[in-house]
Amino acid sequence: MSEHVHLSPLHTISATDAATWHRVVAASMARDLPGVPPPGPEQIHAQLTKPALDSRRLTWLATGADGVPVGVAGLRLFTSPGRDHLAEMELHVDPAHRRRGAGSRLLSAVVSACRAEDRRSLIVEAAADSPGEAFCQKRNFRLALALDHLILHLNQWDEAAVLRVAEAEHPGYRLTGWTGTVPDDLAEAFATAKNAMNDMPVGDLDYGSVAWDADRVRAMAQVIADRGDTLLTLAAVHDDATMAGYTEILVPQGAPPRVQQYDTAVVPAHRGHGLGLWLKAAMVRRLRAEHPGVVEVETDNAEDNVHMLAVNHRLGFRSYRRTREFQLDLPVA
Repeated sequence: MSEHVHLSPLHTISATDAATWHRVVAASMARDLPGVPPPGPEQIHAQLTKPALDSRRLTWLATGADGVPVGVAGLRLFTSPGRDHLAEMELHVDPAHRRRGAGSRLLSAVVSACRAEDRRSLIVEAAADSPGEAFCQKRNFRLALALDHLILHLNQWDEAAVLRVAEAEHPGYRLTGWTGTVPDDLAEAFATAKNAMNDMPVGDLDYGSVAWDADRVRAMAQVIADRGDTLLTLAAVHDDATMAGYTEILVPQGAPPRVQQYDTAVVPAHRGHGLGLWLKAAMVRRLRAEHPGVVEVETDNAEDNVHMLAVNHRLGFRSYRRTREFQLDLPVA
């Protein structure tokens, strides 16, 4: 069955628009991702109204003939050199209004915008075996990357074992940490270490690469702070003052019980010394001390990233869902 669907580009986001977006996303996630807490209204408002790093955002609202909101779509257009060919889509349709054309109309608007912006690659994430996955498969998206999502339940973990790992000696290395923006004396070393993420497994995604420098790592931290979130970082520093690796945790605004693992990377020259496991164990210890209300840590890894999956499993992370990254290859004029 189809129904009349009206699309409205949202050039400025009002509080009402953000609340509407939240309702659609929450309804969509409740159906497709049971057990995954949706972002709160404040998080949605910040996502839609605060600038992102090296990108800009387009948004659309779909309403039915009676004016009731039925779907939303967001398009992130990356602007940095090395990624200015790329766009990333988020699309949700209220389950009560699915299979009536709203998703197809929203996707059409997104694709038209990609072509107008000379984007050759459009990527989107969908839960494995979900209506979103079927939607992508029917519309010529190709499967490009499989992700395994894992949860560490801090009320069930083996605290003694993790603390032993966190407190183990690593001759030639020391741990240092910060909240928010990297200290000035570590900014250049941190930017160099950040570039180690460019060799992470990305499957067949045309994901491009990011060139990190001190200004960019500061800008990233500012974007997160402007959203109201808190970024925790731990780094392993070698005796020669190079940064050998780091790990990051994002604590969303509002102190929710679940936090998100951001990057964990070890610089190639320092791999093979157990630094990734050490960093992550020490971060869990820090998280427990500074944010005792947190009870879960979520992370995701490419299914072929066997090394990081092994690290996470040793710490007590357990798989709980899978997602798929799909890519639509667009002809370039």
